[in-house]
Amino acid sequence: MRSLSIAATGMLAQQTNVEVISNNIANMNTTAYTRRRPEFTDLLYQNLRRVGAQSSDTGTIVPTGVQLGLGVKTSAVYRITEQGSVTNTDNTLDMAIQGKGYFRVLLPSGETAYTRDGAFQLSPQGNIVTSDGYLVQPQITVPPDAVSVTVDTSGQVIVKQDGQTQTSVKGQLTLATFANDAGLEARGSNLYMETPASGQPVTQTPGKPGFGTVLQGYLESSNVNVVSEVTNLIGAQRAYEMNSKVIQASDEMLSTINQMK
Repeated sequence: MRSLSIAATGMLAQQTNVEVISNNIANMNTTAYTRRRPEFTDLLYQNLRRVGAQSSDTGTIVPTGVQLGLGVKTSAVYRITEQGSVTNTDNTLDMAIQGKGYFRVLLPSGETAYTRDGAFQLSPQGNIVTSDGYLVQPQITVPPDAVSVTVDTSGQVIVKQDGQTQTSVKGQLTLATFANDAGLEARGSNLYMETPASGQPVTQTPGKPGFGTVLQGYLESSNVNVVSEVTNLIGAQRAYEMNSKVIQASDEMLSTINQMK
């Protein structure tokens, strides 16, 4: 019976759905996390009577035919890149992006990664780095005698040093945008990598047309809506149960056939 395998694909699809939802809920407090949404498509169809086939020698056409579907499959897990709310931290090196764009990060492998997690810190050399110690690009060094560090909305890092009355610009943060943000590859630790699906990055200073601005002393929160995720979780659980009922019903039908004498 096809229903056994069809319902099994439905259970597998809902299992994937629950896994995506659980990852969203687990990251509800992760800085700049963007929630995921699974997408499903139907599988191949078996044509027991092909649509449009001739049904007689006089050329009459079958209007609908008989097509039996073989179930469902997961086609994609889509990343929803809407802006999360920003939270005030009063930390000098915390930075949120208001609008489009990603900070650029230099990995130990020499590759460039991208992130919206602006929870930056200073390395022993005074460089602005991520929480894992990766250099933020372009490299910006804060002098050890700095008494204040200010980052304006355009990404300029302005420092006032001890014993000086004038401030000086020590660097300029830049942002990168992509034609298809959802095509970026997640690497964990709030980092993303360029892929052929994302397109090549376009780099520009914050505040330029098509680019967001930098907000110092704030962090972007996760865009997970807990109420929606719990609702989706209940729906996925119900769909899983209904598919299991189909398998039970099919099994009972097979048992009836086996008991016939």
